[in-house]
Amino acid sequence: MPLIVFSANYYYTRTMIIIRNLFKPIKNKLVTGNKIIILYGPRQVGKTTLIKTIIDSLNYKILAINADEKKYHEVLSSRDSNKLKAFVSGYDLLFIDEAQRIPDIGINLKIIHDQIPTLKIIATGSSSFELANKVREPLTGRTWTYQLFPIAMRELSQTYNRFELTTELENRLIYGSYPEIFSIPNDQDKTQYLKELSEAYLYKDVLEIANIKHASKLHDLLRLLAFQIGSQVSLSEIGTILSINKETVSSYIDLLEKSFVLFRLHGFNRNLRKEVAKSDKIFFYDLGVRNAIIDNFYPLNQRMDAGALWENFLIIERKKRLAYTLDYANQYFWRLYTGAEIDYIEEKGESLTGYEFKFSSKSIKPLKSWLETYPEAKFNLINKENYLDFVL
Repeated sequence: MPLIVFSANYYYTRTMIIIRNLFKPIKNKLVTGNKIIILYGPRQVGKTTLIKTIIDSLNYKILAINADEKKYHEVLSSRDSNKLKAFVSGYDLLFIDEAQRIPDIGINLKIIHDQIPTLKIIATGSSSFELANKVREPLTGRTWTYQLFPIAMRELSQTYNRFELTTELENRLIYGSYPEIFSIPNDQDKTQYLKELSEAYLYKDVLEIANIKHASKLHDLLRLLAFQIGSQVSLSEIGTILSINKETVSSYIDLLEKSFVLFRLHGFNRNLRKEVAKSDKIFFYDLGVRNAIIDNFYPLNQRMDAGALWENFLIIERKKRLAYTLDYANQYFWRLYTGAEIDYIEEKGESLTGYEFKFSSKSIKPLKSWLETYPEAKFNLINKENYLDFVL
């Protein structure tokens, strides 16, 4: 099996081999089915590398298109079945990278798929909002959709044992898990890479998606949200600080979420008056990006936000695990107006489990109010002693 290889000083100085969790599922769907493969994910997360690794392992004649090159836009947005069939004639597989850049890509992929059902098609995009809007309706029932995250602990665990993973835990909390990070040998260069990544790519999709009237406010908003990870966010308060209304704040957060910069965790409630559910918590897809936004790469023993980093790390790694294993669950936090709170809740059907995250190894008892409110629910403490079971 072809492997995605990065060279890195990771624990021991040796070649690092990372097999992405989506390699097998996408390859199997590509080989055995005829639906279009759609792969979303942030910029620089490895989408192109993953797809090229998959298609290089197959004996197909491949037409690979980079949609950043406008020379392909005319034919791929033409809605002319004859032009489209002529364009892909003689190929077994069509791969379109950054497909959201092509106008009317959804309807044109539908035409190609319907006219040439034997042609394999893969499309990637770094903006879920743009690509989803262009493919959802015309391609209903014709796609398999996947999301690629920064490198997951599950992926690292295929090469490194638990001791090695835990030895490198602080690096994941400080520098995150973008693929390029693993090939950078020193902290100074990691910092420079993440700052450049944030400045060059973080806002690009957002600014292209919508006509942002206050582009400078976007950066200020991100800094405020980065300082508040793990805390409930007041849109009105942020709006007051930034001198914009809360509706604009909400729309900006929505765009940042749809561009895979951050995501929201909603409060869990079953319509009980004592449960807080109106405010969300904000977390980042990658902690290296988050730390670059606030320009803080200090080690954990010099930080006031170690607990917040730990919470963000566990929730995003759990999110990766659930997505890659197709273990569907609703994700929340839980809080009462009295201030009692549980960091993370998973709801699977009628099953409800609460998780409390502690960076230290001390044990705690289940929250009494949680057990009284939901006596059938489970409760687990996640700390540095057992976190690998939670994320792997």
